[in-house]
Amino acid sequence: MEEKHFIKNIEFARPLELESLVDYQEGRVVSRTLAQGRPISITLFAFDRGEEISTHSAPGDAMVYILDGRSEITIGGEKFIVSKGETIVMPANIPHGLEAVERFKMLLIVVFDLT
Repeated sequence: MEEKHFIKNIEFARPLELESLVDYQEGRVVSRTLAQGRPISITLFAFDRGEEISTHSAPGDAMVYILDGRSEITIGGEKFIVSKGETIVMPANIPHGLEAVERFKMLLIVVFDLT
């Protein structure tokens, strides 16, 4: 019987440093999807300085954990500087966006309502 895995693009049963799983690329946003769908989506990102995700809203609560660097994150018109080791939650259906004030890496976890 084949084992079914729900997490992808990552080695199993081995200690890993999340920060090392995505590399910076000049002028780009790089991502690695670890899980995608409902009820949860998990993605690693590396942003070069000045790169951004423009303001949008999403149907799930999105938690960002900064693995390296700093980002300016806008939630509902309010701006926050979030640095390595910090996390912030962007509530569902509230406009939000991110900009790399310096190169940064993040883990993004989005949780969706299944009701």
